[in-house]
Amino acid sequence: MERTMIILKPDTVQRGLVGEVLSRFEKVGLKIVGCKMVKPDDEHYHYHYENISKMISRRGQKGFDVTLKMMQEGPVIAIVLEGIEAVALVRKMVGTTEPKEALPGTIRGDYAHISFTEANRKDQGIANIVHASGDVKEAKQEIAHWFDKSELFSYKTVHERYTHAS
Repeated sequence: MERTMIILKPDTVQRGLVGEVLSRFEKVGLKIVGCKMVKPDDEHYHYHYENISKMISRRGQKGFDVTLKMMQEGPVIAIVLEGIEAVALVRKMVGTTEPKEALPGTIRGDYAHISFTEANRKDQGIANIVHASGDVKEAKQEIAHWFDKSELFSYKTVHERYTHAS
C-alpha cells in the first residue's frame, strides 16, 4: 500500500469544510492512518515548502513568502492517507493547484475559485483548500517531517474488502 499526505489548509478549517473534504477521500477507499491539527511555525513550513518541495526555485521568493503567511493564518489538519496508488489518486481528486483551472468535481474545482493573477494582485497566497504530496518521494519526505512513526497506524477496514484487489 502507498501512503500520501494532505494538509487541509487554514481556509478549509475556517470555512468548516474539513469533514466534507476528508469524507471524499474516505469514500474512494483511502484509509486515514495519521491525523492531527497543528499550527506549525515558520521553520516547519520553510522546511516543508523549500527543503522538500523546492518552492522558491519553482515559484520565487515572493510566492514562497505569501504562501507561508497564508499557511499561518490558522491551524491546519495534517493527514496521512493510505491506499492503492494513493499519491496519484489524491492528486487527481484535488485538481490543479490554481483553483480557477481546476475541473468541476475536483476538490479545488468545487470549493475554491481564486486565480494566480488575482492572488498576485492582492499579494496573497492561493487559498486552494488542500496541499497534496506531488509524488511518492515527496510523500515519504513530508510524512517523515510532519509525523512521528508512533502517530501512524496500521489497521484493516471493511472497505478494503471492496476497494482493493485481492
